[in-house]
Amino acid sequence: MKKIEAIIRKTKFEEVREALLDADINWFEYHDCHGIGQSRQERIYRGVCYSTDMIERVHITIICREQFLEPTIKVFLESAHTGQVGDGRIFVSDVIDCYSIRTGEHGDTVLRDKK
Repeated sequence: MKKIEAIIRKTKFEEVREALLDADINWFEYHDCHGIGQSRQERIYRGVCYSTDMIERVHITIICREQFLEPTIKVFLESAHTGQVGDGRIFVSDVIDCYSIRTGEHGDTVLRDKK
């Protein structure tokens, strides 16, 4: 099993969400997060000075079987891409085991895939 964590632009979240659902990836976790970017400048809007080093992003987490790793990464690479600095990152790590709290079963049988 693999854990995929993607940090993407907040403006691309709806497009990524739709692409994940279209690819039959029907379970994922997401939350808003903030990061510090490479840009260190201030902008003035209506007389108030704002720092642009705090960047709003969405952090998406997906646990999947090995066979769904590449198709899932492809969805992120295609739907979150703008070609500009700050498109985001994808991290992949191994998941040792998974348990169902309700049934007590464990292993990748806990992951119910449509495919």
